Amino acid sequence: MIYLDNNATTQVAPEVVAAMLPFWAEAYGNPSSPHKFGHRVRQAVEMAREQTAALLGAGAEQIHFTSGGTESINTALHFATQSQPDRKHLVTTAVEHPATLKYCAYLQQRGHQISIIPVDREGRLDLDQLTASLRPDTAVVSLLHANNETGVLFPVEAVGEICAKRGILMHLDAVQTVGKLPSPVASWPVDLVSLSAHKFHGPKGIGALYVCKPGRFSPFVHGGGQEKGRRGGTENVTGIVGLGRAAALAVSREPEVERRIRQLRDDLERAVLSDIPDSWRNGGSEPRLPNTANLGFAGLEAEALVLWLDREEICVSTGSACTSGSLAPSHVLTAMGQTPQQAQGAIRISLGLHTTRAEVEFVCEKLALAVGELRRLVP
Repeated sequence: MIYLDNNATTQVAPEVVAAMLPFWAEAYGNPSSPHKFGHRVRQAVEMAREQTAALLGAGAEQIHFTSGGTESINTALHFATQSQPDRKHLVTTAVEHPATLKYCAYLQQRGHQISIIPVDREGRLDLDQLTASLRPDTAVVSLLHANNETGVLFPVEAVGEICAKRGILMHLDAVQTVGKLPSPVASWPVDLVSLSAHKFHGPKGIGALYVCKPGRFSPFVHGGGQEKGRRGGTENVTGIVGLGRAAALAVSREPEVERRIRQLRDDLERAVLSDIPDSWRNGGSEPRLPNTANLGFAGLEAEALVLWLDREEICVSTGSACTSGSLAPSHVLTAMGQTPQQAQGAIRISLGLHTTRAEVEFVCEKLALAVGELRRLVP
């Protein structure tokens, strides 16, 4: 199998599995228990908090564990609005993850007003339009660091500075960038940052929320006072340990790995666009994630192309795994000005740490065959 769907999830690193195993079978105590057995587990949780903080250049007290990216995003928007009841306005973009857009829709049903900022045909954000949308009652600006479908990066520091000057909270959905690109949140003018372990070789079902000023925080999940009262519920110890180990591996990863993946991605795009007529790349060339290629093919249904490649044991996708059950065209690509037909002919190829040049060359060859065959079948 050739796995090129790493933006959906990544392979759990062997070192992460090894770190997690003892906390299923041996150190199974509750970290909130007062005895030594529970204390040993609590130490492992706090070590993982420190490892996660180190990846972000943050303090351990600023890291709060969640069940993943979706909960982190929902928690961030909940806090931003609940802690500022007199501010009923939020700003986000048209290409956000459903976790953001759907929570904004939920808030809108309850009296909040939402400004949705468009992007251009390259997926770029118009900073002037975003600035013009801000109001005295704006509670938070929430945006992606990198788009999960196209890999296009948004200007984090510029938006953060705009928000800071106006006393507006900024939430960054960094699910696709933490562990892939340097993420020094302590040096960014941001207040809240969401991340998820399974995007950088950790386990599924565990994530974290960075909170710049944790003293102001109000919980989204209420319960027994875990996470210093910031998230109720017994901690997912095995997941937390796995997140911490994955974070430590990401800190130690050599910059050459990113450069190698970027080169493979660029070579793949060049081969596809030169060998397959009526094909194109979706999204600007830079800045974007080094591993992500979103490619469109005229006259094709991407679902058919994904199935053809799956027959060859090649795993790619049509976009976000969170919307894979929908028959609607990608909201990201349509927001970039593509027709529904164009959007439905696009696939996402996301490389990973283990992707090889031989795999990329094989996929390019098979992709050309697949497009040619499908175009012959469908006039």
